[in-house]
Amino acid sequence: MKLTEKRKNEVLALCKKLISARSYSGEEEAVAKEVSEYMKAHLFDEVMVDPYGNVIGRITGNRTGSRVLFDGHMDTVPAENPEAWTHDPFTPVVENDRLYGRGTSDMKGAVAAFLSAAAFFAEDFGRDFAGELYLAGVVHEECFEGVAARSISEIVKPDYVIIGEASELNLKTGQRGRAEIVLETFGKAAHSANPEKGINAVMKMCELLPEIKKIQPPVHEKLGKGILELTDIISAPYPGASVVPEYCRATFDRRLLTGETRESVLAPIQAVIREKMEEDKELRAKVSFSTGKEKCYTGAEIQGERFFPGWYYPPEEEYIRKIEEELKNSGYSPKLTQYSFCTNGSHYAGEKGFKTLGLGPSRENLAHTADEYVELSQLFGAAECYYGVMKALLK
Repeated sequence: MKLTEKRKNEVLALCKKLISARSYSGEEEAVAKEVSEYMKAHLFDEVMVDPYGNVIGRITGNRTGSRVLFDGHMDTVPAENPEAWTHDPFTPVVENDRLYGRGTSDMKGAVAAFLSAAAFFAEDFGRDFAGELYLAGVVHEECFEGVAARSISEIVKPDYVIIGEASELNLKTGQRGRAEIVLETFGKAAHSANPEKGINAVMKMCELLPEIKKIQPPVHEKLGKGILELTDIISAPYPGASVVPEYCRATFDRRLLTGETRESVLAPIQAVIREKMEEDKELRAKVSFSTGKEKCYTGAEIQGERFFPGWYYPPEEEYIRKIEEELKNSGYSPKLTQYSFCTNGSHYAGEKGFKTLGLGPSRENLAHTADEYVELSQLFGAAECYYGVMKALLK
């Protein structure tokens, strides 16, 4: 399917509406309303909003078949420095075949494209297809990749999931996951004029860090290295004027590969702690995953442990081959690669094992930047590619 000029204008108009609705994490209500209204105006069979504020639309074919879910998050990171933007971040502007605005690339362009593609698909086939088509606008992805998605998968129970994150219209068959690890040491406060009366938690942390640096995370032949990197360290009390610190916390970013579990990721760090505690009877330490809690625009609380698994599907998978073939028949030549960042696929594929694939407009490195944009050719191409995916999996 090649978009007519009328349909291109419809995709662009919807994307502009989504960009104009500022939707920082926890403030997605305005864009959720736009998504819901589009679904209702195009006669989706059902439009629902779950307790977190995720918007889920359903179009049902007249024959039995697979459940296919398209996932795109509605929240964006803030545009914290509007002066760095050529145009207002929430006033979408087209210049030189680019649409500028916060969220164009990450990832309201994809949401507009797959909503439009679903409406075009249902219209063109008169619902004569096998299965159910679900479209989800997801909240709080920028804070918790995959946490809000858990609610969606419970409702939909999909057979296939398409993640709309930026891929330059290539097919992403996997990604590294992400964990945030917290290492804590506990000491005893004392006046720094008499340090022998205390136990310095920062110095105890310094005993552990060189040993933890020696840990070698695994490597995956497609996803690359599992990374363990120290990202911050803080002590208490802070500021510590004339006080031996009684507490120290270090945070690590850990990039996860397939097959890694909470237990397997923490085990080598726990082994270091045990060994060092045997050598130093004053050392007290523990390691865990960080947790987060945020308020949704619905008033509900969303919280979760920051452990988001990696996932990978080989190109030989039948659903991947079918999609690749359909896109090639439509004039596209997608490469099969993997995401370098974390997505809601951590839940769908990493936690639940649903057949998952990434496909979206724009480039990964435009996310979170000033003057964020999506090329119109990518935006319209995404709508055509999503239409092709629907044909491949539902016809």
